[in-house]
Amino acid sequence: MEEKHPFVRDIFPDLVAELAALLEDEGEHGLAVHVRDIRLVAECGCGDDFCQSLRTGHHLPERPFGEGHRCVELSPSTGMLVLDVVDERIAYIEVLGRPPMPRRGAER
Repeated sequence: MEEKHPFVRDIFPDLVAELAALLEDEGEHGLAVHVRDIRLVAECGCGDDFCQSLRTGHHLPERPFGEGHRCVELSPSTGMLVLDVVDERIAYIEVLGRPPMPRRGAER
């Protein structure tokens, strides 16, 4: 099932590189490695012009993530980046108040 979802790195390579560097800076070495292999399940779709968030795991958006969930707030130079992590896997990337992300077509 995962194969039908493209890697985030193939669509938003600049974002993944930034996330990996910021995670390393925060001492989140495991997540810094993991972020390179996350898949784009869905874009947020909320319609807010300041939001470019990405769903990278399977969950029902109207329900909380539950046990094993934690938020990792990063310190980018612009806007906000917050990761929802469930059982040490990135399930959601909140991308708020940032310029439009450059998008590259999925090539793999």
